[in-house]
Amino acid sequence: MPLLVRDYTWDQTETQLFITVPLKGVKAGKADIFCTEDYLKVNFPPFLFEVVLFASIDEPKSSAKVGNGVIIFALRKKESGMWEQLTIVEVSKETLQKKRESAILAAQEKAQKAAEEKAIKKRENKKYSLEKMMKIEEDNRKQIEEMKEQERRKATEELEQWKQRKHEEEELKRNEELKRKEELKIARQKIEAEKRRRMRKEENKIQNFASRTPDKHSVKGGTTGNIFAENSKEKIIPAPRSAGNIQIHFTPRVFPTALRESLVAEEEEWLRKQAEARRAKNANIPDLKDLKEEEKNPDWLKDKGNKLFASGDYLAAINAYNLGIQLNNKLPVLYLNRAASHLKLRNLHKAIEDSSKALDLLTPAVTDNANSRLKAHIRRGAAFCELELYVEGLQDYEAALKIDPSNKIIQEDAEKIRQVIQGTPPDP
Repeated sequence: MPLLVRDYTWDQTETQLFITVPLKGVKAGKADIFCTEDYLKVNFPPFLFEVVLFASIDEPKSSAKVGNGVIIFALRKKESGMWEQLTIVEVSKETLQKKRESAILAAQEKAQKAAEEKAIKKRENKKYSLEKMMKIEEDNRKQIEEMKEQERRKATEELEQWKQRKHEEEELKRNEELKRKEELKIARQKIEAEKRRRMRKEENKIQNFASRTPDKHSVKGGTTGNIFAENSKEKIIPAPRSAGNIQIHFTPRVFPTALRESLVAEEEEWLRKQAEARRAKNANIPDLKDLKEEEKNPDWLKDKGNKLFASGDYLAAINAYNLGIQLNNKLPVLYLNRAASHLKLRNLHKAIEDSSKALDLLTPAVTDNANSRLKAHIRRGAAFCELELYVEGLQDYEAALKIDPSNKIIQEDAEKIRQVIQGTPPDP
């Protein structure tokens, strides 16, 4: 049986109503407060405070403070004015019960309405968040597309610049070759002219000598004759040569191809370039004092980089190749291996640059460097395809097929690239 609280106090103004309800030991969150427009109830076991208000209040604008064993209500009146009393006098149990039920129904309707409004607001917030996320994703997608387009334009510009430099270098080589041929032709003409001049000079000497020699009378006897005719009659016959054997030794060829299938001049040029590359030293050699003895050897650095590459440490492999190139920048294998490392790390432009540098050094094209040229074309073609420059990538794959026409893997990759260029998806 609850204890009804009757020792409460109240006060009022024209617009507000203040009720003080003493409840021993009451704390915030422990008391159950229920309020409608004309009904107020506080349940704090074993205490119960319940009143039916004299007039209506504005419940949303009303408040309650709980603490120090007391609850203070600050209720906002719906209509301004002074109340004659706080509660309706002589409320029957039936009326009080109806007030309770109506208050409970009103509270339930209010809670349901608040829940619906909360659900609507939650859906609106979710919709707004979804639209916001879609807009952010769209902006990010546009930004990514723009970055890809910028990267594609940059790669295209760099490729065009590289092609222009390549064309200029080839034009310069052709001009130098033409100049060299012209100089050689002029030198040959000078040699021929000098040879003809000497021959004319010798002929003149013979003619002058013949004109000074007597041809009819000798000094003593006056006999007719010619000194050259007499000398011609005296023929000197050499003794027979003795028989013998001549030992012939052939120097073995450096290249495995047959002589009829090889290009001797190009092979000799390649051997000369290899020898020069081994002797080459870079101008910007790092401080050798800080290096170990084996680190001063480009071949050791190449093998070290290959081991790091095989273990998956591509950055360390690049560092080893970089030091090797600093010591000697004429060895194509260092650029070729560094291109493979850059390709693994998706440094695509650097992979293209190193592959192109390796191809520049792998000239002239001979059988001895065919495998290296094949790798350079494949790695540069793969980098082009990663940048979606499929036409340039296909050109490198076709160049690789010219070196090794029977390679099935390169044939299949080239066919896939052709399908991408033609707009038909390759078979999975």
